[in-house]
Amino acid sequence: MTAIKMSERIQYKNYILLKDRRYQDTHEWIKIIEGNKVRVGITDYAQKKLKSIVYVDTPEVGKDIEKGELITTVESVKAVGEVISPVNGKILSFNEKLEDDPSLINNDPYGEGWIVEVEVTNPSELDNLLDVEGYIEVIKKEEEE
Repeated sequence: MTAIKMSERIQYKNYILLKDRRYQDTHEWIKIIEGNKVRVGITDYAQKKLKSIVYVDTPEVGKDIEKGELITTVESVKAVGEVISPVNGKILSFNEKLEDDPSLINNDPYGEGWIVEVEVTNPSELDNLLDVEGYIEVIKKEEEE
């Protein structure tokens, strides 16, 4: 599991969120790796709702994607979750470790459980995503329903 400093973590109920990420209301996180290159995965909240993840569909590397477009699906014993692109860009790589061990998403959703790396077409789009506090509001609303 990736070591995370406590100052970078926020806990809301039993969900962990990280301050160095931006979030989407469909429960994806995005983190800048370098330049226009980002990693995308699903949040701790999403993986806990899905429960035991047993399969991740391999997305098409090299494919141009648009914000709001389906990147891939994540299957659990309970349900199928969609991973929606938070930005416009190109899929650079897929976390191939997930082919052998999809449970990495359950065990380390913000580290070893990342799903794809994307080259962002317009980095200013990142400014439109939610910060930790904004994403906590999304969780609160969902839990009220």
